[in-house]
Amino acid sequence: VAINALTAAAIEQVIATIATQAPVARDLRFLLTLYDVAVELERIGDSVANVAKRARDTAPEPSLSANVEVPAMGRLAIELLADVMRALVDSDVELARRTALRDDEMDVMYHRAVDRLAALSKEDAGNVDRANRLQLAAHYLERIGDRVTNIAEDVVFLSTGVREDLN
Repeated sequence: VAINALTAAAIEQVIATIATQAPVARDLRFLLTLYDVAVELERIGDSVANVAKRARDTAPEPSLSANVEVPAMGRLAIELLADVMRALVDSDVELARRTALRDDEMDVMYHRAVDRLAALSKEDAGNVDRANRLQLAAHYLERIGDRVTNIAEDVVFLSTGVREDLN
């Protein structure tokens, strides 16, 4: 709820600035980038909340996460988000591009986690509920990587004026 309110306030500020200042060129790109980044950060917040819910749901049960890459995915998500925010603040196109490339690591980890969780479910029916929850968490973490890539594309746009697909 707090993130949604902050996002709404940021978007209102961007809209008000565009309406009252009539920005052009880089100033307009900057405002459009802020708008896009605010939306992406709100969605990342939703994903983080969903991961936390899955963690809460699985906490009382024996852990399966040691057998899969979900915790490593969480650490990678934190690194990617920190790097893309640094790229935004510094208008660092190369850091944005490198960060977007690291989403491939997240995708590989996600697919390995899904495969391993499916195998654990087949090995023992008692693992199915926990594996499903962890698979959902892995999905949300993978989506964070995708959203970081979107922000990286916004950084490139801000700096160059060109929309570049970094997927």
